[in-house]
This record gives sequence, structure tokens and C-alpha cells, in this order.
Amino acid sequence: MTEGDSTVLIREAMPLCATLDVRAEKYTPEEVALSLDWAPGLCTTGGILHGGVIMALADSAGGACALLNLPQGASGTATIESKTNFLGAVRSGTVTATAMPLHVGGTTIVVETSVRDTAARLVAKVTQTQVVLRPRS
Repeated sequence: MTEGDSTVLIREAMPLCATLDVRAEKYTPEEVALSLDWAPGLCTTGGILHGGVIMALADSAGGACALLNLPQGASGTATIESKTNFLGAVRSGTVTATAMPLHVGGTTIVVETSVRDTAARLVAKVTQTQVVLRPRS
């Protein structure tokens, strides 16, 4: 699958990603990397990229990573817990959220996501738990 195909897939699965103009840089079970560009409309005071935008990007990367790691018979996934540590501000450029699975189980998947700016400086670290959804019988 090409990066362009992955971007289309991400935007269709999560329409917020289309709204935020998120791009898929990498899309494998081992690692999902999603990026978005700084824009004035995504900022808070002082031209700083809004923390909610960073969290949305990280949650999208983590959710995509969990989806790619679903066990057989699962129908989907949903975030049930998320912890974000902000380590720096983003005032320009591009941010990239890179998600990797820490635990893949039958009922939950735990994903760790690093968010970095254009200079590869760590601006946020996110750990989230995704519940494995199963079809109702």
C-alpha cells in the first residue's frame, strides 16, 4: 500500500483526519506514522499548535495501529484510556505522531505514541489503551 493509499484510507476511516489534513507517512502493524502541518486555525494563544490537535493526531495514529493489530474475529477498536505528556510547543512546521504497539491481547491493545516536530524534537508522549470490539452474537 502506498502512502497516498494509506492517507485516503485513514481519512475515510476517521473523517477528522480529513478535516485536519492528516497524512499517513507509514502504515504497518509495527508502526503507524501520521503527520499534519501547523496552521493558524489549529492554534491557541501565541500561535502554538493546540494540544487537542496534537492529542487528536496521536489518538488517530494509535487507533490505526491498534486496528492493524486486531486479533482474528475482532470487528474494530476504540480508545478507552489515553495519557498525554506535553513536552514542548509547536509554533511552525510539521508534527508527526508515530505509534507502536506495546501489548496486543485479545481484549485490549496498548499503544505508545511519540509526537515530534519538524526538528525531530519530542513534543508529546502518549500511551493509550484500545478495547478490542467483537461482533455481537
